[in-house]
Amino acid sequence: MILRMSSLFVRTLREDPVDAEVPSHRLLVRAGYIRRVAPGIYTWLPLGLRVLRNIERIVREEMDSIGAQELQFPALLPREPYEATGRWTEYGDGIFRLKDRKGGDYLLGPTHEELFTLVVKDLYSSYKDLPLWLYQIQTKYRDEARPRAGLLRGREFIMKDSYSFDTTDEGLERSYAAHRDAYVKTFDRLGFDYVIVRATSGAMGGSMSEEFLATAENGEDTYVRCSSCDYAANVEAVQVRPPQPVPYDDVPAAHAEQTPDTPTIETLVNHLNEKFPRDDRPWDAGDTLKNVLVVLKHPDGTREPIAIGLPGDRDVDEKRLGGQLEPTEVEAAWAYDVALDDLSEHIAPALGETFAARRAKGLARLLKYVREVARLGPSADRAERRALGELVGHEVSDLGEARAELCAAIDAGGVDLERVIAFCAARADWTTEIVRPAMGALADRHYSPIGERAIDG
Repeated sequence: MILRMSSLFVRTLREDPVDAEVPSHRLLVRAGYIRRVAPGIYTWLPLGLRVLRNIERIVREEMDSIGAQELQFPALLPREPYEATGRWTEYGDGIFRLKDRKGGDYLLGPTHEELFTLVVKDLYSSYKDLPLWLYQIQTKYRDEARPRAGLLRGREFIMKDSYSFDTTDEGLERSYAAHRDAYVKTFDRLGFDYVIVRATSGAMGGSMSEEFLATAENGEDTYVRCSSCDYAANVEAVQVRPPQPVPYDDVPAAHAEQTPDTPTIETLVNHLNEKFPRDDRPWDAGDTLKNVLVVLKHPDGTREPIAIGLPGDRDVDEKRLGGQLEPTEVEAAWAYDVALDDLSEHIAPALGETFAARRAKGLARLLKYVREVARLGPSADRAERRALGELVGHEVSDLGEARAELCAAIDAGGVDLERVIAFCAARADWTTEIVRPAMGALADRHYSPIGERAIDG
């Protein structure tokens, strides 16, 4: 069939689309290959669909060449298989969930491991039927929080997923090697400049994972590569050998140094250079240690603050940390998270009945105001004045003065500190301003500022 430009369903654009962030997105839209329907959702127009079908054909030919068999599952899936494996919870907000008219739970398939396993269990009953390699080319759905870069990170996308069923570890290795060779041939036929790197398995699980990354200026992944060997890994999966131990027998004895006026690494280094100058060179950030506070958000909704210790001149690689902890999500810690953790695990037991009585006093009434503040959002000044007035004991006209007064009252020990911390939870823009003196008063120790969401020490 000959398709003429005069009849081709296509319209090109003179200007870049306003929502396009990367060159591939701009060019695909301007050339008439795809059109945006909603964030992360695109229509394949005739030219784009031809390219897509050609890519599918190459993938299908290479998979068929190793003896894999194609099938196709539905995209709409019941809850029960994913509930059995725990991934209904593990995926958290990352999947699309829906109910039918009878109240039954369903999801739009983010991946199909459960279904592949169930169909083989249903049809095969003996190990003599194995090994078996199955694959599909199917539409997947994931509720990306920030869909961007056109087709690179979408909410609906097409994926080839393949699964082998083996009876031995040796058979599994043969299956892995065969699939790897098929992927190499596929990428070679597509003409990509690519690299094979170690990766994390994420919510899909598995004992080994590799990624084929097409090198480009714009993309979703970054990898590291050794210049003297063949090691390459996604930054989420990179492993660094620990350095050899350094002897410290000849260093001065350790002592506890009070550093109340060093809220940052820079001020801590200045303090060290002033109080303990070195003969060989000045102290620098690499000579210090800091704790970066994050909160682990587990699939069941619980939150767990943790501290990551690292040299003062380095930062935590959030993407790598998240990759190592999947499916648990990682969020930056706010002072409120730290305060509640300290209250529940360290401070409350020491205070005993006195603390319990103070905690109960007026807390329900204060939380009513907190809810009102949260409900009113940007228009919450009046509710905040009322709640602050409840805390300081008189009518409030100036919020700044009331906050300062509350801080002073905390230092003087005249405020129910548990109520203060609960109240601050609704006002993240000034949480640290109030929580710091509150926690300092409770713990009788200095709480460093959390300006960068980290406590330096």
